[in-house]
Amino acid sequence: MSFIVYPAIDVLEGRCVRLAEGRRERVTIEGGDPAAAARRFVEEGARFLHMVDLDGAFSGQPSLELVRRIATAAGDVPLQVGGGYRSIEVIEAALVAGAARVMVGTAAASPEFLTRAAADFGEGLVVAIDARDGKIALRGWTELSELDAADLARACADAGVRRLLVTSTRRDGLLAGPDFELVRSILDATQLPLIAAGGVATLDDLLAIRDSGCEGVIAGSAIWSGRFTLTQAQQAISTQAADESP
Repeated sequence: MSFIVYPAIDVLEGRCVRLAEGRRERVTIEGGDPAAAARRFVEEGARFLHMVDLDGAFSGQPSLELVRRIATAAGDVPLQVGGGYRSIEVIEAALVAGAARVMVGTAAASPEFLTRAAADFGEGLVVAIDARDGKIALRGWTELSELDAADLARACADAGVRRLLVTSTRRDGLLAGPDFELVRSILDATQLPLIAAGGVATLDDLLAIRDSGCEGVIAGSAIWSGRFTLTQAQQAISTQAADESP
């Protein structure tokens, strides 16, 4: 699969927002209705949507109705969802509700859960490696564990997980540029397909992430703040790819 730019739809209390460093009290952007955002991104040519239920992330109880709403608005465009998915049953319910993939973070710290989820869901599972200073952040990024990000990546590979998403929580929502050291540490730890998130601010950031070896990137605040559009992001990727063709 060619490199994918995933537009981010982060939902808090029913509306799209961007948070600085994932902190609930630090809303930096208000973006209105999430279903309308999904339809807009589809119109701009989105190949995959990325939705995080922030209320679910903080409470551990994601909204399946939200999944259904966004999946319906997305139509034929697949939807990747996350935020509070901590049981096999809830992951399964989200897939039935219309998600193509479900991201798990906190639950992935359990080896038993990881092995079962990887076996049960295959391509429908993404493990979110949310890292702060190299350590894994849990429960909506409100707790910091002693688990090393690269060690979790290796455990995922051993368990049969097929895809990872790595986020630098200190950079998320701040337009400070990606944490390439973190990205490289995960790429060095495992050969699993990797999506990068956190800090993307420019089209050059997107191209650098692609060139690092990732299969995709989450673009959130850069799109929502008008740094570039999804259409421009995809054109930049396509143009570079065409220039590099023999």
